[in-house]
Amino acid sequence: MNDPVAAPLHVDDRGAGAPVVLLHSSGMSSRQWRSLSERLAASHRVLAPDFLGSGKNPPWSDDVPFGYELDVALVAKALDALDAPVHLVGHSYGGLVALALARTLPHRVRSLAVYDPVAFGVLHDPPDAVGLADLMRAGSQPIFTDESLGGGEAWLETFVNYWNGPDAWRSLPAASREQFLRVGRVVFREVSSLMADRTGAAAYAALTAPTLLIAGELSPAAARRVGEVLLGALPDARREVVKGAGHMGPLTHAGAVEELIARHIEATT
Repeated sequence: MNDPVAAPLHVDDRGAGAPVVLLHSSGMSSRQWRSLSERLAASHRVLAPDFLGSGKNPPWSDDVPFGYELDVALVAKALDALDAPVHLVGHSYGGLVALALARTLPHRVRSLAVYDPVAFGVLHDPPDAVGLADLMRAGSQPIFTDESLGGGEAWLETFVNYWNGPDAWRSLPAASREQFLRVGRVVFREVSSLMADRTGAAAYAALTAPTLLIAGELSPAAARRVGEVLLGALPDARREVVKGAGHMGPLTHAGAVEELIARHIEATT
């Protein structure tokens, strides 16, 4: 059997200049960042990888153990091939991967911008009552951890509705639901591994890169609390809240989110 981790991730690579790396959310692909890529490529080299099992990468083999650390390691290899520190941008799961890279490879990161990063470990150490209570809305549902149903339609409905509100799954266009179903199993693996993460707030104290923490005004409380906790833990961070946006703000409020990110990158280039 081919090792799905041995090959590099597929990367959309465009433009020239100081490198920017854009990391997508669970269930999506590098196409999520197409508009921002086109904007930044006028003055930067923009790399947008697809995570394992997503986008143009091969499907994930379910008999191979998975943890979000595998995506972190493969993106780290891509950073090592560059000749300059990068501006890292991530949304949700991509935000967690970006934070892990910035924490473990600070010399490779020029700036960091993350929207609703799912670094839920900071809610456990020290315990954050509001954030942990909100996580229980999903975690307490038996289907959420059901190995046999994980990644299937019923599980995805629970997952999407947690992030976007009641009936969000059924409101998606059929093509969007089909896209989620194609990658549902690896999304289940991503979620299972990040929910087990216990990297506390103190672990981010040495992350010195200028950091922009973006939140949706209507994002779930757990995601908003992660940003608030990180704001207190990071030595050089600021936080912006996008009015009227939820967790999928980089898509639903792309103009506002892209403007915040582009200005942050320009200010730190």
